[in-house]
Amino acid sequence: MMRALYLIMAGLLLLVVSGALAQDWPWWRGAGGDAKVAGFAVPAEWPAAFARQWQVAAGAGDATPALVGDKLYVFTRQGDEEITLCLNAADGTEVWRDKYAAPAVTGAAAQHPGPRGSPAVAEGKVVTLGVAGILSCLNAADGKVIWRKDEFPGLYPRFFTGLSPVIVDGMAIAHLGGANNGALTAFDLASGEVKWKWAGEGPAYSTPALLTAGGVKQLVAMTEKSVVGVALADGKLLWQLPFPTTGMAYNAATPIIDGDRVIITGQGRGTRALRIAKEGDAFSAVELWANPEMAVQFNTPVLKDGYLYGLSERGYLFCLDTATGQTTWTDTVRRGRNFAAILDAGPVLLALPDNSTLIAFAPNHAAYTELAQIKIADKPTYAYPVLAGKRIFVKDQDTLTMWTVE
Repeated sequence: MMRALYLIMAGLLLLVVSGALAQDWPWWRGAGGDAKVAGFAVPAEWPAAFARQWQVAAGAGDATPALVGDKLYVFTRQGDEEITLCLNAADGTEVWRDKYAAPAVTGAAAQHPGPRGSPAVAEGKVVTLGVAGILSCLNAADGKVIWRKDEFPGLYPRFFTGLSPVIVDGMAIAHLGGANNGALTAFDLASGEVKWKWAGEGPAYSTPALLTAGGVKQLVAMTEKSVVGVALADGKLLWQLPFPTTGMAYNAATPIIDGDRVIITGQGRGTRALRIAKEGDAFSAVELWANPEMAVQFNTPVLKDGYLYGLSERGYLFCLDTATGQTTWTDTVRRGRNFAAILDAGPVLLALPDNSTLIAFAPNHAAYTELAQIKIADKPTYAYPVLAGKRIFVKDQDTLTMWTVE
């Protein structure tokens, strides 16, 4: 009897713990790196507005906060410093902060003075990547600096750093440097020691994604001129495909992983699907299809049930069949510019363009079916909303707000 009761209680505890962990958003595009939300309480009927619970002046920046347990980790700029804040998710109160002097964002990028790269949280550590390429590793409990690196002093992409760091297999990985001089670099998470480097090309503005193909774990990265696959264990280049930019286009979208397939997209170059194949010890990227008409610029589409949903380079929501590459529908309403966060929240899809209006629509590949539009910020939004239970955390240009779905 007691054993049975113990097993029941253990099972309930496991469900509770699993539920809490399922709601974590520990890094760029969530726990799976695929913008899929677990544990959001989708309302049976969408309200006209959400209920605001708290708001803090967090600082300037486009970085998505990380949510782990009951803590939020926020990376912003305040004055001349880049700031990492740890906040209580329940009420927004500050637990700790770290700061360091950071170069000013100048030129055409000056309207986005704060960090764009989202913090990554794992193994009790927080890793951030600043606008000028400063990579930091902090203790998640108290904010103490474990290590901080500036591998390419004064060197960064034309519009400053846009990608987020990746934590995997005890390593913190980021593509550092600038045009024609950079390195995809893996650091030991605990010590900051460099484990490996691939210095074939400089960085773009896209966060790398994880793939396993041919039994080999790989990091798939957009560079300034290509898309590459490097071995996670040692940084060896496994395959490379040119994906050069022209005019005002940039490699900004994260590669989308679908089994052994990689889907890439970029303004003016359409969307392409590649199969990563292995023959002997050699890998190759074999093109499966190309859709030259549909592409994105500053957002990454979300993959759901064999279809890709995103915001086009012209600012229209769209759906694309990943089996054929054909566009199945394009909405007729322009949504802000071509910045957006697209999420799979289970029974609904969510889009947050830079006009700060959250859009809920059905995962319907036959036609665009809108469910709701709800304004959730007074200033432009460039970060992902972080959803957990009935809570929605929204970072706009300089504030962080917690809303609830009543």
